[in-house]
Amino acid sequence: MVNGPGLDPNGDGAVTLTPAVLERVRQGVEIARNPLVRRRIQRDLALLAAITEGQSDLRVSGPVRHWLLRRFIKTLFRVRMENPQHIPHWANVLTANHLNHIDPFLLLAFVPPRPYYYILGDARTLYNKRWKRWVIGWAGGVIPLERWWKEEIAVVQAADQGRTDLAPLAEAIRQAVPNGSSIQQLRQIDQAIQAILARGDGILIFPEGRLGDREGQLHHPLKRGTVLYALRSGVPITPVAIIGSQDLFWRKPLILRFGSPLPVPRQPHPNRSLINHLLTQLEQALTQLLPPTYQDPRGPKLLRHWLNHLFW
Repeated sequence: MVNGPGLDPNGDGAVTLTPAVLERVRQGVEIARNPLVRRRIQRDLALLAAITEGQSDLRVSGPVRHWLLRRFIKTLFRVRMENPQHIPHWANVLTANHLNHIDPFLLLAFVPPRPYYYILGDARTLYNKRWKRWVIGWAGGVIPLERWWKEEIAVVQAADQGRTDLAPLAEAIRQAVPNGSSIQQLRQIDQAIQAILARGDGILIFPEGRLGDREGQLHHPLKRGTVLYALRSGVPITPVAIIGSQDLFWRKPLILRFGSPLPVPRQPHPNRSLINHLLTQLEQALTQLLPPTYQDPRGPKLLRHWLNHLFW
């Protein structure tokens, strides 16, 4: 398997500050400074405000988005769906493990177009390339999160611990990259998600909050937001395992394995015990869907480099 930038090859979750990782961080800072990216984020945040106020937002129709993405994904890969009977046709929080930046496009290509799923994802990853900005701007249905990447956190921590060579880069991160602590923006996103779920649409979330390190394994702990959104709306959580997407090549077999939706009581102000209980249930459900062992198919791996970098 191929580790993406910033992943620890030993699989223990640590970030090794290699030259490649530091270059990834520098690229991230430049993306954050890009005025085109900033305008796109502000545009989508304005659309979230409109949703909260009960207005319609700009988005392509679900069937059109579904048809185009399905045609695109099926051209590149062989995708098999397992347990599709578990896919709900009503508002829910669709949760999956996360191995590659192709994952949201893969899921949207194969889940039904209704309910209409909104992607909750990292803003810079969604908008770092011109073609992504064009596609997402055309399609809509995105909830951008602004936050520090794990590689950036590692740089800042290393600089604070005495790595003077990293001090300029750490300062650039602090100055250019929102760290995800804006209460106003978090509240805006939460209100928009509640409005989306209330009108019968769905939310697509990757509860690990980052790319996983290995096939068949979850990165712990899962983020609390996944269950909080479901609890505040009283909608079920649908677990799905994505298998095979970490290392891509042309016509590679990929699997989407769906689990039974987890019922969630509506609790506008859930306590920590209930949140932790649901997180444990979700973690168990996803773990049971993932393969205990995984081996990539043997043979030639055509277009491997191009496909593994297409969605970065």
